[in-house]
Amino acid sequence: MQELKQRILAEGQNLGNGILKIDSLLNHQIDPTLMMHMGNEIARRFAGENITRIITAEVSGIGPALTTGIALNVPVVYARKHKPITMKEPVFVDSAPSHTKGGEVFLMVSPEFLHADDRVLIVDDFLATGKTIRALTRVVKQSGAELVGVACVVEKTFEGGRAFLEDRCPRIESLAIITDMSNGEIVFAD
Repeated sequence: MQELKQRILAEGQNLGNGILKIDSLLNHQIDPTLMMHMGNEIARRFAGENITRIITAEVSGIGPALTTGIALNVPVVYARKHKPITMKEPVFVDSAPSHTKGGEVFLMVSPEFLHADDRVLIVDDFLATGKTIRALTRVVKQSGAELVGVACVVEKTFEGGRAFLEDRCPRIESLAIITDMSNGEIVFAD
């Protein structure tokens, strides 16, 4: 997605160690127009898959998941990292390490919002190591739902996430694929 790549080059910051700061677009401030374009593009790529529900991890995946949900006219569920008192047991839960926050995070979804007859699309902001998305795939599996695919805003191929997920995900789509961030650069696949 050319518009996204241009914005990453103009506004993104390579902080080293594979960390890309795109806070002006997605991870702190959200550009609603760009977000709608991304949601429409993800929806276009998964058109015809009969998706009934989108799942993401809070917080940064909510924006692209929501605009994709609007485009596909399906509900969006985000996996909670902290269990609110309103979430009753049992819940679908799995854990993943957080690259940017450090430590382990738990991802929880109430069975009220994820059903065995759902066809699920996972949408997230980054595909890096694939561990957060892998945890979401396990949550989907716990529910008995069918995983249709995974869509990410940015994929960093040098962190190996796609290879880690390929045998567990029927399809992976990324809007911007970064192949290298060494020497302070941001290099895209195309």
